[in-house]
Amino acid sequence: MIFKISNISNHTALRNKILLSFLMLFVLHSCDEDITKRDRKKNTNFASQVIHNAKIIQRDSGKVKVRFDAPLLEKYELIDSPYVEAKKGIYLEYFDKKNPKVPGKIWAKYAKYDEKKDFYFAKGRVKIVTNEGRTFVTESINWDKKNRKMYTKDTVFVSDQDGNILVGANGMVAKDDFTEYTFYNNSGQFNTKGLPKTGL
Repeated sequence: MIFKISNISNHTALRNKILLSFLMLFVLHSCDEDITKRDRKKNTNFASQVIHNAKIIQRDSGKVKVRFDAPLLEKYELIDSPYVEAKKGIYLEYFDKKNPKVPGKIWAKYAKYDEKKDFYFAKGRVKIVTNEGRTFVTESINWDKKNRKMYTKDTVFVSDQDGNILVGANGMVAKDDFTEYTFYNNSGQFNTKGLPKTGL
C-alpha cells in the first residue's frame, strides 16, 4: 500500500513537472510575442539627421541652380513618408535660363519638404522676389514641384519696381517660374504691361 502511494506520488510529480515545463514555454512564448508587438509600435518619427547652419548648393552641368541656407535642417527618414523640416526658417536663391545672373529669392520662417510627393510647403511671412523684380508676400505657399505649380489660399500682396501693387485676397495659383499666375478676388493698381499673362 505504501509502495502504491509512492508510485502515485512519483507519477503525479512527473506529470506536474511536465505541465510546469509546458506552462513556462507558453509564458516565454507569450513574452516574445509581446516584445515583438511592442517593437512594432516603437516611435520612429524622430530626426535621423540634423544639420546646423546648413548651406546647400545644387548645380547642373557646373552651373549653380539653387543656393539654400537654413539655421536648422532636420531629416525624418525612418517613417513611411520621409520629410525634411526647417523649423527656424529658410533663405533660398534660384537661377533660371532666362536670367542666369540674377537669382530669384525666397524667405520663410518655416519650411517642409515631402520627399515622396516632391512637394514643398513654407509659411510665416513668406516673401518671394522674382529675377524680374516682382515681390510676392503671403503667409504660406505650397509648391508642387512635380506639376510645376505654386499656390496659396492666403492673401497675396504683389508689387513691382515701379511701385504698382496688386492684392489677391483669396490667394493665387502660379507656374513655379512665375511666367503665368491667377489671383483670386484681386484689387489694386498694376500696370498690365508689367504682368505676365494670366491663366494656367
